[in-house]
Amino acid sequence: MWFAIVGTDVPESLDKRKSARPEHLARLEKLQAEGRLLLAGPFPAIASEDPGPAGFTGSLIIAEFPSQADAQRWADADPYVAAGVYAGVEVKPFRKTLP
Repeated sequence: MWFAIVGTDVPESLDKRKSARPEHLARLEKLQAEGRLLLAGPFPAIASEDPGPAGFTGSLIIAEFPSQADAQRWADADPYVAAGVYAGVEVKPFRKTLP
């Protein structure tokens, strides 16, 4: 099943994001290579492709896992969690309807 993983950033998270980003992306690229990633990306703090120093307010990942517990374990092991980027992470089942 698909699961939506929503990470909410702590204030002033940009430097922490930058330092943990290579490891964070590597995990997403692994999901993609396995055909288990529907989409992933950050929420800019302002309406801009490159928000600059305004940074980001969180991230959305939609990926396939055998169970919600597996999705939660994967989310809890995210380098952004370890680096203190996220104040919290929510995992919800997701049913793709369109397109």
